[in-house]
Amino acid sequence: MIHCRPVLLKKYAMPNVQDLTHAVINQPPEFIHTNLYDGDQALRHWVDSLGGSWGAERLSTYGQLAGGRLMELGFQANAQRPQLRSHDRFGHRMDQVEFHPAYHELMATAIAHGIPSLPWAQPGDGAQVVRAALMYLHNQVEAGTCCPLTMTFASVPALSKQPDVAEQWLPKILSKEYDSRFLPIAEKTGATIGMGMTEKQGGSDVRTNTTRATAMGPEGAGQPYALVGHKWFFSAPMCDAFLVLAQTERGVSCFLVPRFRPDGSQNAIRIQRLKDKLGDHANASGEVEFYDAWGVMVGGEGRGVPTILEMVMHTRLDCMIGSSGLMRQALSQAVHHASHRQAFGKLLCEQPLMQNVLADLALESEAAIAMTLRLASALDAAAQGDEEEAALARVMTAVGKYWICKRTPMMVNEAQECLGGAGYVEESILPRLYRQAPLNSIWEGSGNIQCLDVLRALAREAGALPAITRELGIGAAESPVLAERVEALGAALKDTQGMEVRARSLVEELAVCLQASLLVRSAPQFVADAFLAGRFGTGRVFGTLPTGLNLEALIDRARVPL
Repeated sequence: MIHCRPVLLKKYAMPNVQDLTHAVINQPPEFIHTNLYDGDQALRHWVDSLGGSWGAERLSTYGQLAGGRLMELGFQANAQRPQLRSHDRFGHRMDQVEFHPAYHELMATAIAHGIPSLPWAQPGDGAQVVRAALMYLHNQVEAGTCCPLTMTFASVPALSKQPDVAEQWLPKILSKEYDSRFLPIAEKTGATIGMGMTEKQGGSDVRTNTTRATAMGPEGAGQPYALVGHKWFFSAPMCDAFLVLAQTERGVSCFLVPRFRPDGSQNAIRIQRLKDKLGDHANASGEVEFYDAWGVMVGGEGRGVPTILEMVMHTRLDCMIGSSGLMRQALSQAVHHASHRQAFGKLLCEQPLMQNVLADLALESEAAIAMTLRLASALDAAAQGDEEEAALARVMTAVGKYWICKRTPMMVNEAQECLGGAGYVEESILPRLYRQAPLNSIWEGSGNIQCLDVLRALAREAGALPAITRELGIGAAESPVLAERVEALGAALKDTQGMEVRARSLVEELAVCLQASLLVRSAPQFVADAFLAGRFGTGRVFGTLPTGLNLEALIDRARVPL
């Protein structure tokens, strides 16, 4: 037998495998664990300027959550989409939607902090402003949950028109407890509200709806009806009840349709499928059919559209908030990356052309949140009986919904470009922001609907044009450049020839002039000067600001520190 001696090999320290090829350098730190309110100079400025300074502590608390825990939850909730459970394993109808636990934690946090309830539970000066700022922070980290939050918030004015319904539902809607259990409303500690208006054949033309509602006894407001029909887009089908439009003998009427009948049995709302959407992945949207579904009429018979319109005003406000929030997060990511990444011997944020792009994005973001919070302040004043502010809100809602939502996809894409390929991969938040960006321009009336709505309001509502003229005049009095544009805009609005064809260009000019008026009278001088030079100049893409502006100051104002 041959005995082999073991060979003793000399020990060598194995190098880190990555060190064999490269060291990881010139990469920014993660943009997380920051306070999205305390670090946002522009947001704090406009909240304070428009009556929301009393909410600073509340907003700071939510800003810390949004920049930390909620940011992490946003990624988790979007990684696993909601799942429809139409039947149990025995074949019984379930018609339920299952979510990742992160979704429920996001909802619970938002509701606990009053996002769907604040202006109704604590009305007063700045209530809408503070609530809008909270929603702005939430949108930056997870926009899908904002759909049910918005509809729950916006349902209150419509439901308040029907006292018997309001008595049962509003305490649960205004509760700060999130209750995701699938139970009758009497057994729940809190409730969320969805909406069903759109049908296959009609889209925005809800008067063509075919869903029928038949009285189960006496007719009229507050009475029960049986609904038969469908909804092509049923927003947030996991909610506890839905505001639905259906035809009666006297025309389109509004109904509250709960998931459970008054006797505790499950209502006949059949979820056919969930929509496979471009974005909004954490949220569920469905197609449903009603099989003699139980609903109670809200508002007068045949008055469904007017009843729902006040809800729509608030959902359109939230479209502005949502798009402004997407802009802000995209801007924050771009500035953060450029502040840490070097190219050709200098930080990206020190490169003149990149400074132009970042400063231009910062202007767009600040103008968006300024206009949005100005609308919120008008709603606060309108709630206290100010008719001029109510008229301003009526027009500004459609103007802002059109313009801010229309600008968001282009701006988010420009922010992606600041990161290069890193902004195109799913490990970054920017692809999620980009998929989300077109939603608000489509939801609650697309661009053409908004522009025609502006023309109708200016032509038919006595206080609308004077309110807009007053708002523009405040800024025009301080800026000859703006005054010249406002005068030309006034002439264009008086020319009724081909006005519908020109509607988009008119509303665009109106939007930019309104934003300029706000910035001229309230923003720092370097912000106002840059906006006037950039938006009334010749540039058509971001990064075309003229020379001579304080680009560094604009970027510093937009930078959120870690």
